Amino acid sequence: MLSYLHAFHAGNFADIQKHAALTLVLSMMHSKPSGIACFDTHAGSAVYDLGSERARKTGEADAGVQKLWQLRDSLKSPDWQPVLELLGRLNAGDGHLTTYPGSPFWFRQFLRADDALTTFELHPSESEQLAGWAGQKVRVLREDGLKGLLGQLPPKQPRLLVLIDPSYEIKADYGAVAKTLQKAWQKCRHGVYLIWYPVLTSGLEKQLADALRSGPLRKILRSEIHLNHPPERGMTGSGMLVVNPPWGFDERLGAMMDEVAGADGLDVRHELGWLVPE
Repeated sequence: MLSYLHAFHAGNFADIQKHAALTLVLSMMHSKPSGIACFDTHAGSAVYDLGSERARKTGEADAGVQKLWQLRDSLKSPDWQPVLELLGRLNAGDGHLTTYPGSPFWFRQFLRADDALTTFELHPSESEQLAGWAGQKVRVLREDGLKGLLGQLPPKQPRLLVLIDPSYEIKADYGAVAKTLQKAWQKCRHGVYLIWYPVLTSGLEKQLADALRSGPLRKILRSEIHLNHPPERGMTGSGMLVVNPPWGFDERLGAMMDEVAGADGLDVRHELGWLVPE
């Protein structure tokens, strides 16, 4: 249960999709001044060394964030700017990235005075690193993020943004995510919820989609990127579900992902549509 470490996968193609969606939602929600309660259910350690033994063992960042960084001067969508600016601040300007920020770091970059960020991380070493990084702006809870989230709702802030992205190493996670999302939505129907999931050769991720289609939630956008040269087994793509996306989010995320997809970029194809319409 506690064997997964994101350091092996930091900065891969799935992270690019997930953090593009996260930064875009945050940017769009900031068009209104009211405070946002942010929750990250599976936060990890917040910062990753792309030159570490763990990262180099898989080399997944080479086909992910390193490719994105090579494209930085040609990207036309202004929505890539917050992503590129943070990557630039964390790395030397030699054209090769050595550090990648996890989702808590992306959240923290957008926090305003009336916003709040609560992170959950159950893994002992990951939660310790997260707490050491967090500072006063970020609340770190060492507990199960799905159960912990429900205990924190509804928040005191008038608006809500939640990122749910477990490793799905346990098959039951798909059903648990669907149930947690439905319960959270019943407590805060106005909240914006982002849910990441892997696209697998086994098709296990379909359990999550089927559960949500048959449930009470409406207005669920689905974004999937699929590897053009997938492996015979394992993860062949990455998916994001966005419940209650801001108006116009679909077009802007589509433009971002289409701009980096293809043989010269992440070598993926992007599909976007409504899992459940409004």
